[in-house]
Amino acid sequence: MNVADIASPEFVEVDADDRFGKVRAVFDRKNPKGLLVSENGDYEGVITERQILQSHVSEDRKAASMMRPAPKVQRTTDIREVCRMLVEGGTKVAPVFEGDQLFGIVTEDAILSAVLDSLDALNVDDIYTDDVVTVSSGATLGQAINLLREHGISRLPVVDENGLLEGVLTTYDLGDLIIRDMDKQTEGDRAGDVDRILDLPVYDAMNTPVETVVESDSVQDAVQQMFDYDYAGLIVTPEDDDRIVRGVITKTDVLRAVSYTEEEHMDVQITNIDLLNRLTREEIRAKITGVADKYSQMQVRHAHVRFHGHKERLRGTPLISCKIRLRTTVGQVAGSGEGFGAEAAFHVALDKLERNVLEKKGVRRDAEHRGQLLRKLGEL
Repeated sequence: MNVADIASPEFVEVDADDRFGKVRAVFDRKNPKGLLVSENGDYEGVITERQILQSHVSEDRKAASMMRPAPKVQRTTDIREVCRMLVEGGTKVAPVFEGDQLFGIVTEDAILSAVLDSLDALNVDDIYTDDVVTVSSGATLGQAINLLREHGISRLPVVDENGLLEGVLTTYDLGDLIIRDMDKQTEGDRAGDVDRILDLPVYDAMNTPVETVVESDSVQDAVQQMFDYDYAGLIVTPEDDDRIVRGVITKTDVLRAVSYTEEEHMDVQITNIDLLNRLTREEIRAKITGVADKYSQMQVRHAHVRFHGHKERLRGTPLISCKIRLRTTVGQVAGSGEGFGAEAAFHVALDKLERNVLEKKGVRRDAEHRGQLLRKLGEL
């Protein structure tokens, strides 16, 4: 299947010179997955909900200064490749071209709807993220936004003082709250008003009750549940207690799974690939393979490497955070780190990953040793 079957010629577009106030109004009125930004009729980039969450944005700021790049997709591109492009571009929408002419857009929802029937072959346990970031209900919205930005995620399970699930807070909730409040204001200092919102407790903005799934549910059922409730993700819990947070499954996780290949070498996906600079995908794959090979009992099914840029710089080089997550035959293993430049950040994360792989190896060896002792005792 290629993208021609699901691309839509209908999309929401703003001009690069449009002010932030207009962009915000379009989001509020049309609720798009993202806006295409054009200049003199040419596609330039996209604006997503995350840009709305910037705490000090002038109403006069131009759309061009807020947009981010998104992959250009041809109508003949295979769906698996489109999924990879969306995941690696960190976006939910991409422009679709026919030759040099803009035809329309493709969204993650359109793709998932098209492949929904085939998702019953996967279980939630196969693809969900278990290294979940949570926030307490008493934290401020400003603190929650910092967590979302720092980890490059779109939702936070909200937990009480005992770590039990109380609600969920998403970028959509925050964007909707800020837009609604700003629409009430006709004049005055927008920045000061946003600061007031950021001091509110998470409890005031979180969604409750929470829609959850269990690890044994099929991915097809999970995605259908997301569609039914218009959610981009669900909290994963054990079957016997829906207040214990095991992880999160999102539409992006599903897109990543759809893009899995059956190539002989390790399948590696990179989010925010534009931050790589001199580092290449081949180098990343080789380094991760080298770590995985140190534990022969662990076969890596898939590797995801996510880069996130910060404003801080050293001699012009941006501070980058990197997170590596491996899905293996013995569970998930992750490593993260920061450095100035993608290469430095990747190697710090790789070192942490290697330590975690070796630790998992040690834990497994201890378990095997205990099993051998028990068997010997049983023979006495």
